[in-house]
Amino acid sequence: MLKNVPLFIGLRYTRAKRRNQFISFISTFSLLGMTLGVMALIIVLSVMNGLDREIKQRILSVIPHGYIEQNEGLKDWNALANQVNQLPDVIGAAPFVSGQVMVSFDGAMEGVELQGILPEEEAKVSVLHNTMIAGSLDYLQPGEYGIVLGRILASRLMLTTGDKLVLTSSDINITPLGIFTRSRSFTLVGIFKAGAQVDTNLALIHLQDAQKFLRKAHPQGLKIKTQDMFTAATTLQNVKQTLSQEIQVKDWSQTQGSLFQALKMEKIVVTALLMIIVAVAVFNIVSSLVLMVADKRSDIAVLRTLGLTSRQVMLIFIVQGTTVGFIGILIGAVLGSLIALGLSDAIQFLENSLQWQLFNPEVFYVAQLPSVLLWQDVVLICSVALLLSLLATLYPAYSASQIQPAEALRYE
Repeated sequence: MLKNVPLFIGLRYTRAKRRNQFISFISTFSLLGMTLGVMALIIVLSVMNGLDREIKQRILSVIPHGYIEQNEGLKDWNALANQVNQLPDVIGAAPFVSGQVMVSFDGAMEGVELQGILPEEEAKVSVLHNTMIAGSLDYLQPGEYGIVLGRILASRLMLTTGDKLVLTSSDINITPLGIFTRSRSFTLVGIFKAGAQVDTNLALIHLQDAQKFLRKAHPQGLKIKTQDMFTAATTLQNVKQTLSQEIQVKDWSQTQGSLFQALKMEKIVVTALLMIIVAVAVFNIVSSLVLMVADKRSDIAVLRTLGLTSRQVMLIFIVQGTTVGFIGILIGAVLGSLIALGLSDAIQFLENSLQWQLFNPEVFYVAQLPSVLLWQDVVLICSVALLLSLLATLYPAYSASQIQPAEALRYE
């Protein structure tokens, strides 16, 4: 029976009316703070998970899952592509040439990544042909020097299909008349809208035109699409071991790694900042327990004279503080999970009802607020918050256990 006394008294103190209303206010405030902190963390992390998934899906639908390159270029890319396509987990392969160039039109200039492609082969490794909002990739014909740009890039340069623009290569031509950069006029034959970063920095031309403009004798490599984008690194390493040629392989985590690393770092920073709300709630638990110990000095002395040990007195206040934290965490987790699960639908309903758009697709990559609830995030947040709540009770509980009955009852 005595073993259950700390649990019974601790729970009783949690729900009992206090003589000091200030203590009651701080305890309630700490419960609400814990609820708010846990709820905010779950909602914000769910939104960031949704944005991360949305960006990955959009980017990896239009860029290859990996690249196979050779320093001197691929003299027979068809043979290598056929060989690669026979390997497990490889869906398609397409040749490419790439380089950094400047695009200029009517006095405006932008730096872009120029890629030379074969339109009929590109469909094997990308869905870019499905994102065209003007023109078509099929309009890229050898010798006609057509070009396809992303929507945002075309908008910045104020371009429409049929306009003539100038590409300038970083290579330098040395002639008897001086040093000149290499430039050529291209005709805009298409605009794509992938809803990702490539809308701002990617330009496509025909492979043969790119080889002439960038002075490449052969395609520099193959774009690769795999069965599973998240195992692309393993697949490409298997490809490298299978092929006898001296090749280099890169997967999307290397070519786009800085972007996804930035997203991951942003998630960590936001989580750390929102944990401040939980920390405030934890400090309030400490404050309320310290005041509670001071208010219950005589009760503690009586309990000690009745036979409770210092350890049992300590457990009473650990139970009380942890219970307050647990209730706040439970309410916050339930509310946060429910809001995160229905957030996308709720925002869409409000947008339709109010004829108002949260994300302008002309400005942002996403048109709606995505939310993906990961239960491992919920478990991690609740576990950390509960651990902090437990740690917050240790000092007040220890102080209570050190109260001497004779000294506490001297003036009672």
